[in-house]
Amino acid sequence: MKYLSSTLLDAQKSESRLPYVRVEVVERVGGVTRLIWSRLYTGIEPDFYHAATMPGDGSLVRLRVDPNTHNLYRQRVTSPGPESDFSSWTLWSNSTYAVALASFGEHVFCLRVAANGWLAESHSSDYGQNWTGWSYFGSTAGPAFDVRVAVAYKDSTTILFLYAAQGILYRRLRVGDDWGSWAAWTNSLASISGVSVVYHWDWNVIVSGQDSSNNYKVCTCVYGDGYSATPGTWSPLAELILSSAGSGVEFHYPYLACPDVFRAFFVEKYEGPDVYSRPLWSHSLVTADFISNLWREPVPFNLASSYGVAITHHDSYVWLCTAFGVWRAPRSPAAVELTDDVVEISAVTEVFSGRIAVVLRNDDGRYKEAGSGDYAAIKAGSELLVYPGYRTTVGAEFSLGPAYWIESWEYVSEAGRSYFVLHGRDGRWLLDHWRARRQFSWAQGEKNIFQLLSFLLARAGLEVSAFSTSEALVNQYPAFTIHPRESGATAVRRLLEMVPDVLFFLRDCGYLKNPVSDEESVYSYGTDHAIFEARYTSGTQEINRVQVYGDGIMRETFDWDEIAKIYDRLGQVHDLNLDTLAKAKARGEAELREQAIAASGGEILVPLNCGQDLYDVVEITDERAGLSSVRRRVVGMTLRYSTSGREARYEQRLRLGGV
Repeated sequence: MKYLSSTLLDAQKSESRLPYVRVEVVERVGGVTRLIWSRLYTGIEPDFYHAATMPGDGSLVRLRVDPNTHNLYRQRVTSPGPESDFSSWTLWSNSTYAVALASFGEHVFCLRVAANGWLAESHSSDYGQNWTGWSYFGSTAGPAFDVRVAVAYKDSTTILFLYAAQGILYRRLRVGDDWGSWAAWTNSLASISGVSVVYHWDWNVIVSGQDSSNNYKVCTCVYGDGYSATPGTWSPLAELILSSAGSGVEFHYPYLACPDVFRAFFVEKYEGPDVYSRPLWSHSLVTADFISNLWREPVPFNLASSYGVAITHHDSYVWLCTAFGVWRAPRSPAAVELTDDVVEISAVTEVFSGRIAVVLRNDDGRYKEAGSGDYAAIKAGSELLVYPGYRTTVGAEFSLGPAYWIESWEYVSEAGRSYFVLHGRDGRWLLDHWRARRQFSWAQGEKNIFQLLSFLLARAGLEVSAFSTSEALVNQYPAFTIHPRESGATAVRRLLEMVPDVLFFLRDCGYLKNPVSDEESVYSYGTDHAIFEARYTSGTQEINRVQVYGDGIMRETFDWDEIAKIYDRLGQVHDLNLDTLAKAKARGEAELREQAIAASGGEILVPLNCGQDLYDVVEITDERAGLSSVRRRVVGMTLRYSTSGREARYEQRLRLGGV
C-alpha cells in the first residue's frame, strides 16, 4: 500500500469526505521524455563522416567530410535555432576519414583520421571559435578507411580517446599534461564498424561490428572509472541488438549521449532485395546504470542515411545532426493538467490488465485540436496520470496514482453536452505490444528470473523493481527462450509461472512481490473505513495435489485439508530447469499458493482508498457475514469517480482473493 499522510487517511475515512482527483497528461513513456523532433535544416551536403557537439555556451559545432575530396569542413552556429544558417561551412583540412568531437565548458576537442592512417587532434579553448594547429599523436593499426574514432571529456583536463581498427578497440587516457599511451581493450570483436563514448561516472562505450560467427551486433561496455567498474578495466560486451550472419542486416556508426537518460542512434543497413540504410534509436531506463544494458527496443528513425545521426544536447534541447540535416527536440516533456475539466473517471485494474476512461467537459470545444497548442501533450502514447485524493484540513492531498498510456480518444455529444474521452492502458499494454524481432535464448545458469524479467520490461520501456522476492526469483537461472513474434506479456507470464511472485504496476514501473501466506494486513475495512456493499465467496481449489517433474526428479506437494474435503485434484508441472528436490518443492508450493488465493473470492464496495495497491492484504470486518478482522488479498480494483449531480460518486470496488 502506498504511503498516505495522516490527514489524507483521516479524510478518506470521514463521513464528510470531499473527493479530489488530479489528472494530467505528459509526453513521456516509462518515465522517459518522448522526444518530438523538429527538422531545422535540410541541405544538399553528401552523406558521409560527420560529428557534432555543443560546448558550454550553447553553440553548435559540426564537422563533415566530403566523400569525393575527403576535405574536412567545420561549422559553428552561435545560437542555433529555427532561423539559423546551417549551410555555411569552413574548409579546415584535407585527407580526412572518420572524425569525432567532444566538449566540456569552453573546451572543444576534435579527433580525426588522416588518409595515411595517422590520428590528428586539434582543440579549442573558446567554445570552438579558434582552434590550434593539427597535432599528430599516433599511427593506427589499420587502413584509414577502416578506422573509427571517439572522444569524450570527464572534466576540462581529463579526456578519453578511442580508435578501432581491425576488430580491436584502443584507448588512450589524457589526465592533465599526461597523455598516457595506447592500449587495447580486453573484449573481442572480429570487426568494428563504429564507436562512441560518453562519460557519466564511468566511460560508457557503444560499439557496432561483427563477432567471430559473422553476426552483426551493437554492444555496450564500460571502461571503468570506479562507479560500475574498477578504474582502468573493461566490462564484458553486452548485446543491445543482433542480426544473424546471412540475414543481410548490418549495424554501423553508433552515436551516444546522455541528456537525461542514455540515448543511442545507430544505422541499420539491409543488403537484401529492398535495400535500405536508416538510423534506429533507443534509450536506457530512468534509473538504470549503463552497465546493466537495459534498453528500450530500438525504433526506426524516418531518415535515409548510411553514416548515422550524431546526438548532442545543451540546456533545453537535444539535437541531431547529419552532414545534411539538423533536428532538435525539447528535453522537457510537454504536459497539461486536466483536473478542472474532469467529469468522470472509470479505471479497472486486474492481474494482467489495467485500463481507464477519463471523461472531460468539452462544451466550448477546447479539445477539438488535441495534440497542439495548450493541449500538445495529448497524443497517442502519451502518459495519462491519475492522482486520487481528498480535500483535507491542509488542502487538496493525493497519492501517486497509476500511470496509463493513451491508446485512443473520442468526442461524445449528448443531451446538449459535449465530452472528450481519453482511453488509456497501463504498463501491461506496453508489454503486450512489444514483439520479439528474433529469437532470444539464454542457457541455464546465464540469467536469473528477475534479470530476464528486467530485460523484457526494458524492451517495452519499463523498469522493474521488487517489494519482496521468493528464492526462486533470484536463485533460479533457467534455460529460457523468447520466440520470434512472441509478445512481452506472454513471455512475462511464462516466467512468472516458474515462481510464486506476482507483477503489478505503480506509476510507470513494474513491481514484483512474493505473496506469502503469513503476510500482515496493511489496511482494515468495515471499522473506520466503511463498506457500502459486499459479497464474499468461498470455493474449492482446482488443484490440491501437485506433481513436479524436473531434471531426473519428481516431487509431490499436497494440500491435505482440501484433499480431505473433495479428494485429490491433480496438477502436474514439467520443467527441466528444476534440478533439485528443493526447487521442485518450492515450485509445487507456489502452484498451491496460487490455487489458495483463487479459491476465496468476493468483492467489497468502499469509499476510495487512495493508497490501495494490487495484491495488498487487507482485513475485513463484517458482522452480518460473520467476519472479524479476516484477511483477504486484493486481486482486482475498480475506481469510479463522477461529478454529475445525483450520480456523483467516488468509490472503489475491490475484488478479493485468499491470502
